[in-house]
Amino acid sequence: MKRIIAAAVLTALSSGAALASGTHAGGHGDKAATIPIGTPGEAGKAKRTINISMSEKDDGTMLFQPAVLKVKKGETVRLKFVNKGQVDHEFVMDAHDGIMEHKALMEKFPEMEHADPNAIRLAPGARGEIIWTFANAGEFGFACLVPGHYDSGMKGDISVAN
Repeated sequence: MKRIIAAAVLTALSSGAALASGTHAGGHGDKAATIPIGTPGEAGKAKRTINISMSEKDDGTMLFQPAVLKVKKGETVRLKFVNKGQVDHEFVMDAHDGIMEHKALMEKFPEMEHADPNAIRLAPGARGEIIWTFANAGEFGFACLVPGHYDSGMKGDISVAN
């Protein structure tokens, strides 16, 4: 099944469909490449840690806490995650257009696996981290792109100041 999805993704790519920047299973992208929001950072340069939880509520709402991140251009930050929920969640950060393109692709290929440096997927109770250098000032976003999660409120904003 995963080979079929990978083939479908490669077919979509060759026909011009856009993806969120990064490396997906299937081998496109360059892990060290800068995307609009930045580039993978070096752990030794991270001077600040932001703790982010992923969860869902009894009413079906899904959320990140905090839902707004404020960083500075050039800042390297350690983003530490814990999935406090009962289902898998992911965190994908990118330009807003990139998130929406990636969301559409995930809806077509919900079993797609990721190896993006700007994303992490966690099972219930799991922890993880991303070290990231925010390269450009501007407004960006993050979201859980597991089908249905974004629409249940699992999204947020990243403000990168000069």
